[in-house]
Amino acid sequence: MREVRAVRSVAELVDLLDACRGAWDTPDRSGDPVDLYDHALQTAHLLRRSHPADKELQVAGLVHDLGHLLRPGDDAGHAETGAAAVQDLLGARVARLVRLHVPAKRYLAAVEPGRPLSAQSALTLRFQGGVMGPAEVAAFEADPDAAAAVILRQADDAGKVVGLAAGDMEDWRPVLELVADRAYAP
Repeated sequence: MREVRAVRSVAELVDLLDACRGAWDTPDRSGDPVDLYDHALQTAHLLRRSHPADKELQVAGLVHDLGHLLRPGDDAGHAETGAAAVQDLLGARVARLVRLHVPAKRYLAAVEPGRPLSAQSALTLRFQGGVMGPAEVAAFEADPDAAAAVILRQADDAGKVVGLAAGDMEDWRPVLELVADRAYAP
């Protein structure tokens, strides 16, 4: 499998996010009902409303599924792919939250077994390790980023509404620049 190149600038990241318009979580469009562009905007918008002070969480919501664009069809590895692509630009916490959005799904499936998932999320849960067992649940809960990862996952699950306007990618440029500047500020 080829190496994913790190995103080097906010301009490059915005271009990649714009390229999510018309790109889907599954190459045959059988997955979630919105494209990756609308899904990113909806997820970030929900996080902006629920956690207005946590810019890193909002940005993680915006970029959490970028791995689907960078490596189409890799459901099991898309979180790692996306995290690796944005870590140098957006910092360790954003990358960590992107990595954790899949384990957070597995965690929620364990602690809230009746919790609804989209048909695509239910299908990919199997490829992503399935429902966590008790030891995995305990380890996840001990992670300092677990609570934020669960919040991200909940917004991820809710951000799949056909026709819901959640702004434009260009609206996020100042937030992306802020997070990128903070990621490596002295």
